[in-house]
Amino acid sequence: MENKWEEADKLLTDLLNIKSVNGRDDEGQVALFLKAYFESFGISSEIQKIDEKHSNFVTHIPGRDHSRHILMNGHMDTVPYGDLDKWNTDPGTAVLDPEGRVFARGASDMKSGLAMLSYAIAHVAEKGTPAFDITFAATCDEEKGGLGANVFSESKLLPKVTEILIGEPTYLNLGIAQKGCLWLELSFEGITGHGAYPEKGLNAIEEGMRVASLLKAAVQKESNPVLGHATAQVTKIEGGVAPNMTPDRCVLLMDIRMVPGQTKEDVLRCLSEILKDRNKIDPRLICHYEVKNERVSVEIGRDARLTKDLKHILERQGEEPEYTGISYFTDGSAILKALPDAGVLLFGPGDPELCHQANECVELEKYHKAIEVLMEFISNGK
Repeated sequence: MENKWEEADKLLTDLLNIKSVNGRDDEGQVALFLKAYFESFGISSEIQKIDEKHSNFVTHIPGRDHSRHILMNGHMDTVPYGDLDKWNTDPGTAVLDPEGRVFARGASDMKSGLAMLSYAIAHVAEKGTPAFDITFAATCDEEKGGLGANVFSESKLLPKVTEILIGEPTYLNLGIAQKGCLWLELSFEGITGHGAYPEKGLNAIEEGMRVASLLKAAVQKESNPVLGHATAQVTKIEGGVAPNMTPDRCVLLMDIRMVPGQTKEDVLRCLSEILKDRNKIDPRLICHYEVKNERVSVEIGRDARLTKDLKHILERQGEEPEYTGISYFTDGSAILKALPDAGVLLFGPGDPELCHQANECVELEKYHKAIEVLMEFISNGK
């Protein structure tokens, strides 16, 4: 008996077998593969070359309803493999096990989502006209700096779209929210002195950690029903001269994850108030800060058209999707800078619990169901 999913499974394994580890491999090879794949269906596309290791893939497909234009997005890169001894298989090669799971780096995050989007869009467009206008963008460098999404968002290849659907791993649930991210570098200047007389100096490390602790407490007061509380932590610290010297400098990096409604400006305003209070206690402390990375938080309503459409299709197909959120950022936050009014929904077959882990895999049953749901959505719009 013919396996109706043979082509879809081959697409998945082909994508997984193209090595695209961020910072190591040429992610443009995935873009070239997608261009050839869509051309086999008679669909034209563009390669947006950024540099020798980075390119985006973009295709525009007109639909029946031009008032609705959906950007469908997935990223082509993966994180590194990690400790190879913890893998049961070669992470650079797709391996199918007897339980119907495909193992490889990127299986959940998010080449299964990329394959879902590619297969569904190409097959619906080959047979007829989609229900709405589609732009499909496969972006590079999502796992690090978001270079691909930023370049795409600032180019003529990004049209004005009404909604954004990203194939990140949600295990067939509806990802309606994601935390924003702020990487904040704080530099403190104190006063050095003999370690035996700390009262005569000003310990920059202790002051830095005190400010970070106060900022963390303030940030984490905010919460979201789906995402829980905002978070903040010190992820890197440098400072100190010798065991017997009061440190006069300290540089620390904070990773702050903001919930919807919480902005960079809110955090920086809070930091300014904390520093003002510290200055009243000891005016000798000097602090400079620099924003190293910013990703806005993302939220789409449960009653938003895109959310309701996918939910109805999933329920018709026997699924009971939950509303979920993610604490990490996606390319959606980068694209929203150019399209602040577009709602972003995450939907994909991968398991978010397996992201960046050894023995990352995707269940073919989830992958196939995701394709069916997306094809129905693209064909009928609801």
